[in-house]
Amino acid sequence: MRRVFVVLSGLLMIALVLQFYFAAVGAFDRPQDDDTYALHSINGMMIIPLLSILTTVAAAVARAPGRLIGLSLAPLGLVVVQVLIIVVGNVITGGSDEDTSPASLFVFGLHAVNAMLVMGAAATVLRRARTFAAEKSTVDAPQPTVTPVA
Repeated sequence: MRRVFVVLSGLLMIALVLQFYFAAVGAFDRPQDDDTYALHSINGMMIIPLLSILTTVAAAVARAPGRLIGLSLAPLGLVVVQVLIIVVGNVITGGSDEDTSPASLFVFGLHAVNAMLVMGAAATVLRRARTFAAEKSTVDAPQPTVTPVA
């Protein structure tokens, strides 16, 4: 199960790298329309949360330390923050797609900063999952017997 935990952690990282790619595709798409950020939205609202939940379940089943299990859920929590950032930014703009204010731009800019936190949390989970999986293989390995020399 530790290997599954590592694989899911890796898939989560891949989904996050794709999330940045999809954001860039949307930013440079011309003309901008309702589908501009479709891949970014689907990946961010469905794939990343699902992978975060599956990673957390795999960590728990693999009997990872409690902090690592909790950290595995951090990307999901930070995705919720991503949505809240957009909601607050939209409230500040008054729902207008055409007019932004310095305040709304400040809030929307936090979306990118928080995205880096999501990436950092997922990278930490992957690194610790790999370490956790490696500990298992060294524990299960047969220990050499030492015979005393008389």
